[in-house]
Amino acid sequence: MGGTNQTSLTEFILIGFTNYQAHHQTLFFVLFFIIYLTTVLGNTGILVVIQLDPCFYTPMYFFLQNLSFLDLCYSSVVAPKMLVNLLAKSKTISYNGCATQLFFFSSLGSTECLLLSVMAYDRYVAICNPLLYAVIMTRRVCIHLVAASYFLGALQSIIQTSCTFRLSYCKSNVINHFYCDVPPLLKLSCTDTFTNEIAIFVCAAMVGGVSLLIILLSYSYIISTILKICSIEGRYKAFSTCASHFTCVIFFYGTVLFMYLRPSSSYSLTQDRVASLFYTVVIPMLNPLIYSFRNQEVKNYVRKMTCRRIFSR
Repeated sequence: MGGTNQTSLTEFILIGFTNYQAHHQTLFFVLFFIIYLTTVLGNTGILVVIQLDPCFYTPMYFFLQNLSFLDLCYSSVVAPKMLVNLLAKSKTISYNGCATQLFFFSSLGSTECLLLSVMAYDRYVAICNPLLYAVIMTRRVCIHLVAASYFLGALQSIIQTSCTFRLSYCKSNVINHFYCDVPPLLKLSCTDTFTNEIAIFVCAAMVGGVSLLIILLSYSYIISTILKICSIEGRYKAFSTCASHFTCVIFFYGTVLFMYLRPSSSYSLTQDRVASLFYTVVIPMLNPLIYSFRNQEVKNYVRKMTCRRIFSR
């Protein structure tokens, strides 16, 4: 589609998995469909459980509820279109559809970064200042923190999306990825992308960098406080309250840092796709499983509801 520009281009072609044979694409479809179905059921289950039982009406579970909602939406922005393209002959996505997917993908991903830092701060207050926890983490404060995460995530996404789709695309309309993301789109542009690259760096530093700094500072204080606890039982109890969140942070930021902090000489399109699959499809499935299996209160509630259903028959 050489010679096209931004005004005449009406669609893109996503060729993420077209280099695999048909039976491999069918196998991928089955695998990713199971993962996506588990993501939907797991995160919906977390949302329902927290909503039904008043014992979960605490700041930690309020943030967890929002994390599950984000994971559900985040995965749904990418997975359905990817599943359709695995089976369909036409791998196209409209120009406006690509812009919409990029906006929500970037917005939800940035919001999740910010929310993870909010959850780290919540655990810091709970462990390091337990007597002031109810005073500091009021319902009003929690709502404001979550609202700020959504607002800042959407704001940076507006900047990213508007900068990206102001470019002219005259080289090709073929995106060598399974969803619309900024780096593969910049490669298709025939205009100077220096400003966009600066915008990406600034947004990443403001959202990802600040969020990661808050998380690292929070956990440095948390670990220091836990080590000062005399009893082993007390240390274990304190650590267990933040173990699930810490595990989610490692998975999410570990993948993102691998994606964006690799030297360009070691760049691999296959590695890029695998890493992208992990944090867009796999991590949203893992988060509710991590919180379900590592959180004693959630396990006790599920066990109680299961026993109630069995004995009510």
